[in-house]
Amino acid sequence: MDRLAFELLVEKSLEKLPKKFKSRLRNIIIEVEDRPAQEVLDDLGIKSGTLFGLYRGVPLTSREWNYGNVLPDRIVIYQHPIESTAASSGEIERLIMDTVMHEIGHYFGFSDAALYSIEREKGRREGKKERKKE
Repeated sequence: MDRLAFELLVEKSLEKLPKKFKSRLRNIIIEVEDRPAQEVLDDLGIKSGTLFGLYRGVPLTSREWNYGNVLPDRIVIYQHPIESTAASSGEIERLIMDTVMHEIGHYFGFSDAALYSIEREKGRREGKKERKKE
């Protein structure tokens, strides 16, 4: 997939963000890069596995009264790892959506543990819906 098509899927996932969250996004940029640099993986202690996205910034829950006049928080979505993992264009779209939502969760102050718990519960609910359709 070319970069522009991938970026459009990232934008599409942002459009699906509930209004109550979208309206609270301030001073944040979302970018697409090909893959994480080795230094990023080293900094995160990732020896094996795949990194789809990364949030860098100060979560809303950690900002104090004097927070301001700072560079934007940054979310990076990594195209190559997502495409390498996905088996179809539909799965690429789902992985982008899940990754964008996960990284925005960090912006709102959720930890990885909390986000993974939410994602597992979402997966269980979706699995139940699929079984009911059959």
